[in-house]
Amino acid sequence: MAAEFLPGNRITLLDSGAQYFPALLAEIEAAHSEIFLESYIFADDEIGNAVADALCRAAARGVQVNVTVDGFGARNFKSDFLPRLTAAGVRAMLYRPEVGHLHLRRHRLRRLHRKLVVIDGRIAFVGGINIIDDNNAPADMRPRFDYAVAVEGPVLRPLHRAARRMWEIVSWANFKRRYRMKAPAAPCCEEAGHQAASFLIRDNILHRHDILNAYLDAIDGAQREILIANAYFLPGVRFGRALQAAARRGVRITVLLQGKTDHPLLRFATQALYATALEAGIRIFEYEKSFMHAKVAVVDGYWATVGSSNIDPFSLLIAKEANLVVRDKGFAGELQHSIEQAIADGAREMLPGDLSRQPIHSRMLRWLAYGLVRFMVGIAGYGPKHWQADEEKPGLTARSPTE
Repeated sequence: MAAEFLPGNRITLLDSGAQYFPALLAEIEAAHSEIFLESYIFADDEIGNAVADALCRAAARGVQVNVTVDGFGARNFKSDFLPRLTAAGVRAMLYRPEVGHLHLRRHRLRRLHRKLVVIDGRIAFVGGINIIDDNNAPADMRPRFDYAVAVEGPVLRPLHRAARRMWEIVSWANFKRRYRMKAPAAPCCEEAGHQAASFLIRDNILHRHDILNAYLDAIDGAQREILIANAYFLPGVRFGRALQAAARRGVRITVLLQGKTDHPLLRFATQALYATALEAGIRIFEYEKSFMHAKVAVVDGYWATVGSSNIDPFSLLIAKEANLVVRDKGFAGELQHSIEQAIADGAREMLPGDLSRQPIHSRMLRWLAYGLVRFMVGIAGYGPKHWQADEEKPGLTARSPTE
């Protein structure tokens, strides 16, 4: 489905947990009717406990508090938080609770990767930030670098609808039929600002390609510049082909990726694409200052997106995701300045000479990682038909280690 842009919103950029969590906690404390909170991770640390305590206080005030976390990403939630939250009156559930190991089967790889909070139908938060302290990471990866947005205005209507719908689906799947919904808070859809925004989700029914298509439309229409900061970047042929076409038109393309990672396999697979990308004129930077978890982009200083969706097959084809897309020069400029500052302060540019100096075993490792990730996607039931369609056409693909 095409993105529907609604005017009259106020979108506030929040840089990492230092800005996000004070804003989130303040709004939870001000809640008077209902809260929907979705997170992939809900960590037992200072931030996780602060959010849990605030949710308990809200429930004690009579607020209907609905929490949904992923059964794999927050697999300790059941023991760490569920008893305390339930005793306080918080209605909390797990999306696809894990039993045993995570198998490479499609239904097991579908995860709730959204980071979404809606409060009283008057304000919402969307982005890539889990309920976890930015410093809950190895010493050399602190603090976590990420983005979210606070949302007010007419775009709250689809946002609120999506959060409520997710709660209803998970409650039925968990046989929580006693969790009856009271009359929903009517979303405050009065104009709150001047920004046009569209809320996009990825699911397996009506919105399988909405986020991907929004990216492709923006890239295809780019005239001057594309700036992408994405934690896990392994685009399929359609995405890679769109970037290469933009580069041929003279569009400046810069991609900021992780220099420190918690998923080495995906990073090695991504590095297998560097040679092709650099040859096309795409600049690549690796963020080495700390752990980058962002999923954002800016096109032509006007179109911008902030959300939970990585540009890899797991986010774009399998997981449930949520992104906000904004058309506004002021917001896009603010996000672009923040990304460029991060590049200047903590990133290293990857140059063709860096790749040519790599030993053959290093290049072989990256090529094998790329092949293994593609094999995993195929095992899950998402082969070339879904991810690498039109494989015979040029796109960002892994180079043989001997090239």
